[in-house]
Amino acid sequence: MVTRAELTSRLERAFLDHGYEQLTMTGLAKAVDVTRRTLYNYFSSKEAAFRFLIENVNAQAVEIGMAAGRAALAAGRDPTEILATILDTRYGNTRRRLATSPHAIELNDQAFRRCRDIMIASAVGFQSKLAGFIAELESDRVLRVKADLGPAALAQLLADGARGTNQSLPPVDPAKLHLRYRSMVGALLHGATERPI
Repeated sequence: MVTRAELTSRLERAFLDHGYEQLTMTGLAKAVDVTRRTLYNYFSSKEAAFRFLIENVNAQAVEIGMAAGRAALAAGRDPTEILATILDTRYGNTRRRLATSPHAIELNDQAFRRCRDIMIASAVGFQSKLAGFIAELESDRVLRVKADLGPAALAQLLADGARGTNQSLPPVDPAKLHLRYRSMVGALLHGATERPI
């Protein structure tokens, strides 16, 4: 019996290696090292397998991202670094794995076309957790959010900025994504302009 984590990992490797369009259920079964019959016990179609993958990868990324932020806080990092670490782990790790695939553009397109509902639900859940974490940072006096903004609005801006960073043109080198997230977080937290003299 294949565990959920193993299946997710194998499916991710299969789609990264072969793309979406070129895989059949037979090819997918072979790529994840199960029989076609076993694969059909898990999923009714290739799309169902892809949706399972997207849902699980996003759930894992949120969990790991929030844990990375808590570790950065425990290590005494500043608020910019803490929040950039969360975003880089939540979004950047996925981007870096996707960048290893010759099918990256196709997979990104398929994810937005076939899994938009899953991606929206994941975004809403992540932003809620991020808002809660920002409220904790405020409570612990690590940062102070302007009263007219609040933790939920800041979480939305940070997540929007991270997703925008992921879609930057020209694309950001995946190895340098963490720097772009840090710059974006710093600009949001501290502003990117000075008052004219």
